[in-house]
Amino acid sequence: MAKSKRQEYPVVFPTRSLWGNFFRQTRTRILLMYIVLLGLFTGLAIPLFQILVTEQVSRRVRSDLKQARKVFLDAYTDWEQQPHQTKQDLKHFADKFLSNQIPEDDSFFIFIIDQELYRSNPPRLLEPMSPGSKLYQQWVSVTQFSRGEWQTADTDMGNILYKAEPLVVDGQQLGIMVLAHDTAGEQQESLASVYTFTLIEGGVVCISLLLAWFATGWLLKPVRELAIAARKVNSSDLTQRLSPQGSGELSDLAQTFNEMMDRLQEGFNSQRRFVNDAGHELRTPITIIRGHLELMGSDPQEQQETIELVLDELDRMGRLVNDMVALATSAHPDFLQYEMIDLKQFIYDLYAKAQAVAKRNWQVTLECSGSMMGDRQRLTGALLNLLRNAAQHTPPMGTIELGCKQTLTQAIFWVRDTGKGISPEDQQRIFDRFARVGKHQSDGSGLGLAIVKAFTKAHRGKIDLVSQLGVGSTFRITLPLYAQNSTVV
Repeated sequence: MAKSKRQEYPVVFPTRSLWGNFFRQTRTRILLMYIVLLGLFTGLAIPLFQILVTEQVSRRVRSDLKQARKVFLDAYTDWEQQPHQTKQDLKHFADKFLSNQIPEDDSFFIFIIDQELYRSNPPRLLEPMSPGSKLYQQWVSVTQFSRGEWQTADTDMGNILYKAEPLVVDGQQLGIMVLAHDTAGEQQESLASVYTFTLIEGGVVCISLLLAWFATGWLLKPVRELAIAARKVNSSDLTQRLSPQGSGELSDLAQTFNEMMDRLQEGFNSQRRFVNDAGHELRTPITIIRGHLELMGSDPQEQQETIELVLDELDRMGRLVNDMVALATSAHPDFLQYEMIDLKQFIYDLYAKAQAVAKRNWQVTLECSGSMMGDRQRLTGALLNLLRNAAQHTPPMGTIELGCKQTLTQAIFWVRDTGKGISPEDQQRIFDRFARVGKHQSDGSGLGLAIVKAFTKAHRGKIDLVSQLGVGSTFRITLPLYAQNSTVV
C-alpha cells in the first residue's frame, strides 16, 4: 500500500491589519493620550462650569431681591410717617405700590393683611406660595424680618427664595409684605448655558484632536524620515542624511543621526582605504617571493640567497600584519594594560634603547620625577616609533632629543630632531595609514605614525607636530597622569 503524501501548505506570516497599523503609530498613541486628558479635564470642567453659573445666577437673584426690598422699605417708610394710618390706608398703599412696581421674571410681590392674601403681583401665585400651603403658613406667622429658601418637591419647579417684612403701624402689626422668587427659570438658564458650553467644548475638543493628529504627524516627520533613512542604510549606501528643521529634541535627533552617519561613512571609507592599502602593501612582497621562488635554480648559493630574501620579505609581511592588528585593536576598551610608570626610569630606558637604533647625537631632557598610569609597552612602542622615524630623517651628525615634562595633571613627552623637516602640506596627512611623504620615503610600511596616534588616543591623550623644512621636527605627546576607567595590572 502506497504511503500518502503529506500535503504541504505555504507558510503565511501574519500581517498587521489597517487598524493594527493605525494603533501602532506613535501619533495615534499621543492622540489617545490627548483624548484621555481632554476627556478628564472636560469632564471636570462641565460640572465646575455649572456650579459657577448657578452661583452667579443665585447671586444676581439675591441682589435683585435685596434691591426690591430697599425700594419697598423706602416707599413704606414715607407712607408710615404720615399720621393716623389705618388698615384701610395700608390697603391703599399696597394697591399703589403694586401698580407702580413691576417685578422681575419669576418674582412675586405679595401683601398679606389680617393673615389673608390681600393682593399680589403677578396675581397668579405658584402652588407652594398659595394660601393654605406650608410656606404660606410660615409667612403668616412672621413677626420680624425673615428670609430663606424653600425647597419644593416638584422637579419642574425650582426653589423659592423669599424675604418677609412685617408691616407695623403704631406698634401694631397689620400685615406682611413678601418678596419671593422662583429659581426654576434660573435653573433652566443654567442648564441651557451648560448645554451650550458642552456643545462648544465638544466641538473644540474634536477640532483640537483633528488638528493635533495632523500637527503631531508634522512634528514626527523627522522620526519617519529617520526610520526611512535607517532602512536604506547599508554598506554600499551611507549617504542618507536628514534635514534638521527648527530647534528642539527632534532637530537634535536629526543632527545626531547625521553626525552618526558621518562617523559611519568615515569609518567605512577608512576601512575600505585600509583594506585597499593593505592589499597593495602585501601584494608587493608576495609578488617578490613568488617571482624568486619560480626563478630559483639548483645552485646552492642561489638557493641560499633566495631563501634569505624570502625570509626577509616574510619578516616584513609579519611586521606589517602586526602593525595592522595593533591598529585594528587600538579602539577596544581592553587594549591597554595599565600600570604605574616611573617617568624618570622610563625615559632612561627609552634613551638606552634609542642609542641602539642608529648612531646620532642623542640627548635627553628630564623635567619629571613622579609617576603616571599607562601601558608601558604601548608607550614604549609609540616613542620608539618616533625615535626611529627621527633617526631615518636626521643626518648622522644630527641631534635627536628625547624629553619628558610633568605638570599637575599631565605628562608631556617629545622627540625633537634636526632633520630635514616636513612640509606643511605633508603635515596634514602624515598620521594617516600607509602615508609616505617627502621625496625620500622611508622603507617602512607607512603605519608607524598612525600607530603612535592610535596608542596616544587610546591613552586619552593627543599628539602634536611642529616642523619646518631644513630646521627639523618636534613630535609632542600629551597624556593624562591618571586615565579614567583604567584597570591596573
